[in-house]
Amino acid sequence: MPPPVTSTEPTGCRFGLNGLNFSLAAIQTGFGPFVAVLLTRQGWNETEIGVALSVGTAAGLVGQLPAGLLVDAVGRKRRAVFVALIALAGSALLFAAPATLPTIWGAQILHALASAVLVPAIAALTLSICGHDSFGTRLGINARWSSFGNASTGGAMGLVAYYGGEEMVFVASAALVGLALVFLHQMRAVDSMPLPIPETRADGTTADLPVPPWAAFVCIFQIPALHVFALCALLFQLANAAMLPLALNGLAQRSDAIDFAVSATIVLPQAIVIMLAPWAGTKAQIWGRKPLLYLCFAVLPLRAMLFSTAPDAPLLVLYQGLDGISASIFGLMLPLVAADLTRRTGHLTMAISSISLAAGLGATFSTTVAGLVADIIGPAYAFYGLAGVGGLALLIAVFLLPETRPPEEPDAVPAAAPA
Repeated sequence: MPPPVTSTEPTGCRFGLNGLNFSLAAIQTGFGPFVAVLLTRQGWNETEIGVALSVGTAAGLVGQLPAGLLVDAVGRKRRAVFVALIALAGSALLFAAPATLPTIWGAQILHALASAVLVPAIAALTLSICGHDSFGTRLGINARWSSFGNASTGGAMGLVAYYGGEEMVFVASAALVGLALVFLHQMRAVDSMPLPIPETRADGTTADLPVPPWAAFVCIFQIPALHVFALCALLFQLANAAMLPLALNGLAQRSDAIDFAVSATIVLPQAIVIMLAPWAGTKAQIWGRKPLLYLCFAVLPLRAMLFSTAPDAPLLVLYQGLDGISASIFGLMLPLVAADLTRRTGHLTMAISSISLAAGLGATFSTTVAGLVADIIGPAYAFYGLAGVGGLALLIAVFLLPETRPPEEPDAVPAAAPA
């Protein structure tokens, strides 16, 4: 076994990437439940709030593929991140303005489109900095810093809302964009680091040449394994997205400890991601992708069956901790598998956006379908259905999804990527 390879990441880029992931997570924290609370305080009814939230969801789904194509076509990915950050700031300031239909819908659409650009653009920046051989390890570190950002700002945003009102949460989010831009500036050396595309295969033959950005649609849809993984992503979110809301709804009907449970179910999974994500990224480089995907998908039916027992608040929080395992693995596997499958032709960001679209569709249908099942035949049966969907994702990963880690990548300790 060859010795470990030292990291070649420039110090400024490594520092900037860590800070960028932290600050982006902090910014996005402000766009969570505070939107619904803000609109409620402004006198909007449930229907108006639901439509406004659906506008954002729809914009995010529609914008996924164009965003991937756009980032794919931009030579310097930092420019795409810069524009998306400015859009995030604009969205936050619109939310902070008086809540009218045009401002709220505009803010939702702007936020959704900016987020659709940021996910593949950050992955592309990461791959440019670290290369394929330590991409998994670096993605795990990205996830750790994102979780730090979520965990550290969640409570702070609550205090801002309590003392200054929900509008000030979005002012704070806009201010945090300035911090993100500082970290992005620290990564300026990445402009001279193109995405790595190998020139030769393991057998010495010439690798496929990158195709023009406009041909990305055709290129990525000719990769069979990408379709299989996209189906796994759809089923993962179809099983996962409704699970916690359904469990919390049941707890709210049985207990008064709902406030404690909501906070704890946010903090505990984030803490697990902080601890587990770098380990998972490293092991993905050593073991391959499939063993970790098995663990990721196997946790879903287990968690659903535990929730079906109608646990009290402490047990519900404990069971939700399993989501930290799934989130750690799936969050880094999405860009990692996409990078594997586009290693010869490029178009990483288009592949990421395609898989993200599938995952978004799964999440969109999850809450609606699970809610209908729970209303008609009972919450326990809804959890049984979610467990079955998670089990189906596991079976597809076992029998249909190939191992995507390139065979020429040695079974060695991957290049170190210091946190």
